[in-house]
Amino acid sequence: MNLAEGVVAGDRAAIARAITLVESRRADHRERAQELLGELLPRTGSAQRVGISGVPGVGKSTFIDQLGVNLIAEGHRVAVLAVDPSSSRTGGSILGDKTRMTRLAADEQAFVRPSPSAGTLGGVAKATRETMLIMEAAGYDVVLIETVGVGQSEYVVADMVDTFLFLTLARTGDQLQGMKRGILELADVIAVNKADEQHEDESQRAARELSGALRFLRGPEEAWQTPVVTCSGLHNLNLDRVWKHVGRHRDWLEAHGGLQTKRQEQLVEWTRAMVRDRLLSRLDAPGVHDAVVASEAAVRGGELTPDQAATQILAALDEQDQYPSSHS
Repeated sequence: MNLAEGVVAGDRAAIARAITLVESRRADHRERAQELLGELLPRTGSAQRVGISGVPGVGKSTFIDQLGVNLIAEGHRVAVLAVDPSSSRTGGSILGDKTRMTRLAADEQAFVRPSPSAGTLGGVAKATRETMLIMEAAGYDVVLIETVGVGQSEYVVADMVDTFLFLTLARTGDQLQGMKRGILELADVIAVNKADEQHEDESQRAARELSGALRFLRGPEEAWQTPVVTCSGLHNLNLDRVWKHVGRHRDWLEAHGGLQTKRQEQLVEWTRAMVRDRLLSRLDAPGVHDAVVASEAAVRGGELTPDQAATQILAALDEQDQYPSSHS
């Protein structure tokens, strides 16, 4: 059985080897990885792709663990992947999350995968996209992509998924303050977590305030109107309602012809991101790297404008393309 056949058969060792292959930066591995993905591609695309992000301390791991257990009980197979731009510095907090997702990590119908432990956000995102295709080919019909970092990672994940679920908390009464407008605009479903015991009333109040704020941000009535739901991952309260809204959003996309269009645009953006990454990697080539260092030093010293420095760097790239052997 070759690697692609092992993945399709759901063999966990084959799946792990396939993911390791797509995460590798070695040129021969990259070539083999693209061949593998080409074999698997016809078996991808049917899974529900959901991005999950949340404010610090929101209880994301507990929420995902319980949601995954619920989905498996309904007959789904669940993969949890992570986008962690901080992992190159910290080693990746998803490793801690994996130990907290104890039930999912031990379930044969689930697959919890940390993000690569090194690399830029773009590199991590590329590996996550390719891993998502592997999980779909292996028969996982729900793929949850968790953002471990904050900031730009939310936008990267939104470009990979069908539905973006944002978890928040109600504790201080001013939960709208500090919540980025961009996150609200990205979110397809918002869940106010830890809405249990003494926090139920303030969670309901927070949900009402968020719903009011969203009315100012959203488009015409025929556009998707983001629902706000209160829930508790710890006590398994209303997680079924949260998932129902995730399903409603996917149904809405399909009914309005948006799902296929969204995925097509995501593939185009993925292509552009790979072009950007490869162009940036060429800056480390012999000869070009020296020009980059010299140009950046000239910018710091006030000898060149950024535009002039960029022109010099691009000229060095052009020269490397014309005379590659002279720099080898």
